[in-house]
Amino acid sequence: MAEFDFSQAIGEARAKYESIAKALDVDRLKAQIQDLEVQASAPGLWDDPENAQKVTSRLSAAQSQLKRLDSANQRIDDVETLVELGREEDDADTLAEAKSEIGSIRQDLDDMEIQTLLDGEYDERSAVVTIRSGAGGVDAADFAQMLLRMYLRWAERNGFKAKMMDTSYAEEAGIKSATFQVDAPYAYGRLSVEGGTHRLVRISPFDNQGRRQTSFAAVEVVPLVEATDHIDIPDTDIRVDTYCSSGPGGQGVNTTYSAVRITHLPTGIVVTMQDERSQIQNRAAAMAVLQSRLLVLRHEEEAKKKKELAGDIKASWGDQMRSYVLHPYQMVKDLRTGYETSQTQAVFDGDINAFIEAGIRWRHEQRRAAAEEAEA
Repeated sequence: MAEFDFSQAIGEARAKYESIAKALDVDRLKAQIQDLEVQASAPGLWDDPENAQKVTSRLSAAQSQLKRLDSANQRIDDVETLVELGREEDDADTLAEAKSEIGSIRQDLDDMEIQTLLDGEYDERSAVVTIRSGAGGVDAADFAQMLLRMYLRWAERNGFKAKMMDTSYAEEAGIKSATFQVDAPYAYGRLSVEGGTHRLVRISPFDNQGRRQTSFAAVEVVPLVEATDHIDIPDTDIRVDTYCSSGPGGQGVNTTYSAVRITHLPTGIVVTMQDERSQIQNRAAAMAVLQSRLLVLRHEEEAKKKKELAGDIKASWGDQMRSYVLHPYQMVKDLRTGYETSQTQAVFDGDINAFIEAGIRWRHEQRRAAAEEAEA
């Protein structure tokens, strides 16, 4: 067995740290923190609770990022000293501890590197996620609810605030569709790699003959629209319908026309909202989601035009991006990145950071390859 090369490992770790520090721009990060601290200490900050939450959330994220960078730099210095000490005293235990610490530093640097890859136009924003059941009948509706729980648990595990916006329940079990918002810095950058068609293979709990069933669900992720985006929607372009809320009981359910359905006539996009208490709140939430979807549509059309001008018209990878197989074996596999795990229950409990990070790396490579091809 080859002897562990401490000098090379420490050199690689330091080089990666310097690359990350350069990409994140430590001076800019410090200036950003100073600016946010000024905003956070303003006397009237909490007069607007929504804006106050955004400011404090961004401040906390920036401070955490700077702290991790400083900590990684210090840890590399410390482990270098530890290796020198272990060599001087010929202490195998000290060298084993140093080797373990280098492994831990590498993992932390890999996690921080992901942040440098979130460089898309809207990556920094909060995300609005919609899950819809697809082919597969009641199993697909149940699968859609399993995915909803998975993403909500993921948000909870990572300390992100998630807010349900709309839920349409299926007749027998599960959901037809659900929309929720994740408020956290770079939520869209992370969750956008989850967009696409998800496939479940299992023994159906709804089949009395115990047959294997394949079902599908679609996940759509859009960035939360902001006031500066200027997405004008003329009243003549939309149709607004109101109806009674559906779902589990409670005051006001099925008694008042608080639910809202907005149809954007030029594109055919339909947005429904029913989880807020009043029709006014549901209409405002639905308009915000409609603006977000139109923003993404506009961005996609611009990107499509650029590709056509460059003469680069490629078939997309395809709809199905991840398979969840529970029978005849246990496996969750991302078909774009190749990342897989047999820990299916952990995945459905929200342990999907490894899938998301692999997806971010894959997307970054796709963007880089496209940019190089456009330049050629």
